[in-house]
Amino acid sequence: MDAAPPEGERPDERPDERLRRWRMVLGEDGAEGTGRALTGRDAAMDGALTALYDGGKKPGGSGGAERSAGLGASAPSVARWLGDIRTYFPAPVVQVMQRDAIDRLGLSALLLEPEMLEAVEPDVHLVGTLLSLGKAMPETTRETARAVVRKVVDDLERRLATRTRATLTGALDRSARAARPRHRDIDWNRTIRANLKNYVSLPGREGREGREGREGGESAEGREGAGTVIPERLVGYGRTDRSVKKDVILCVDQSGSMAASVVHAAVFGAVLASMRTLATRLVVFDTAVVDLTDQLDDPVDVLFGTQLGGGTDINRALAYCQSRITRPADTVVVLISDLHEGGIRDGMVRRAAAMKASGVRFVTLLALSDEGTPSYDREHAAALAALGVPAFACTPDLFPEVMAAAIGGRPLPIPDAGP
Repeated sequence: MDAAPPEGERPDERPDERLRRWRMVLGEDGAEGTGRALTGRDAAMDGALTALYDGGKKPGGSGGAERSAGLGASAPSVARWLGDIRTYFPAPVVQVMQRDAIDRLGLSALLLEPEMLEAVEPDVHLVGTLLSLGKAMPETTRETARAVVRKVVDDLERRLATRTRATLTGALDRSARAARPRHRDIDWNRTIRANLKNYVSLPGREGREGREGREGGESAEGREGAGTVIPERLVGYGRTDRSVKKDVILCVDQSGSMAASVVHAAVFGAVLASMRTLATRLVVFDTAVVDLTDQLDDPVDVLFGTQLGGGTDINRALAYCQSRITRPADTVVVLISDLHEGGIRDGMVRRAAAMKASGVRFVTLLALSDEGTPSYDREHAAALAALGVPAFACTPDLFPEVMAAAIGGRPLPIPDAGP
């Protein structure tokens, strides 16, 4: 039985535990100074880390020379390594290590093999990598890849859908509230609360009621202070039908740097499309423009309809969106792009200005992801800001509030990190 640690010292602060931790941090090459040998689970964890981070070795390989060999032959060992890290590390750490393995060791091609996909921990970045492989993916792998993408999409929908619908439903109800409602559409409770400051006693009312009270056997004191609320502002709602109240166009840059944004945009597009009071259109673009609106009932179909990579022609994409606007005053256009324009540079800003002048609410998101502020074209961002269209990065958790503000005509909740 281990001896109890000295009073005031936690077990994990014992010298032996500190040496163990330093040995794990320093890795195999820096182990001599610690004098600490690793065994059992610690040795296995250290081996998994060494395979990825020490000397550029490939998981399951022996060094840089093997990295230049064909990746296909190493798939079984990499699959074992993926299984090991899922055993020894929590899911967020596994996702980081997978990302590093793909980026540092060039393992993207291995994701074309079904046994590899079955071993990985699905996340948004992995979905982006799979989508970037595009047509290179063999048919034998495609169904496995769809299952990986489906899991990530379902997780995102569970996390985001309910709150998004609730937030936007409230914004749509407020936007439908009529300034001068018809009599049958007046919300009397809200109207009275909104006009309580206008409570007054009517001229001559006290004397008249005093006489009536005396004639009816009621004292004047019993009716003292009677008055009324003057409804200077009527509060009501538009007719409670199920007609479309707002049109939303999501215009999404599918260049390689926007992979995570494309995934989140597909999920949000499906959520918005499920709301009957919104008419939602999803447009993705690189140098070409693709309208994926008819696939919005399934975000997985949307994602496999994209093709990450290639150039960018924002002006052409906005021209297409502009051609689909029929109710400018009731339309919100959300451009999701890092603004690195490969088309007509001034054309993008002119089209944004024209849409805004026609009454469209125009929103620019530099990214729709959990990452920090992305690389973006600052000149174009400044030009849009001069039009009253600030460009900023938006997390998925903030997106419902951004859309609610846009629908309601309120100032956007721009994070401090915006340009």
